[in-house]
Amino acid sequence: MPLFEMLSLVLLLALAWLWFDSIKVRDIAVRAAQHACAADDLQFLDATVSIARLRLARDEDGRLLLRRTYTFEYSDTGNNRRPGSIDMLGADVIMVNVGLRIVSSD
Repeated sequence: MPLFEMLSLVLLLALAWLWFDSIKVRDIAVRAAQHACAADDLQFLDATVSIARLRLARDEDGRLLLRRTYTFEYSDTGNNRRPGSIDMLGADVIMVNVGLRIVSSD
């Protein structure tokens, strides 16, 4: 197999892994946002999160992981929209910000 074809195949596999991993982490972020909103008696709007930032970061053990920041909207009165965010390091929730309070996993 020529070098170009091998590199292309590796790149496609890496993109497929990123896509599947992102779906898994996004589902974890949605559940974290739902839980944070329920804990503060807030309404989690649209039942989804959207990626706002993607970068590399190191965990406590020095491993290089993807750090993702997701945004979502919630309502405290039922007739407004407020922004919230979730920081994820790998598949771990680092911080959930619902404006009223910030929950950190530290």
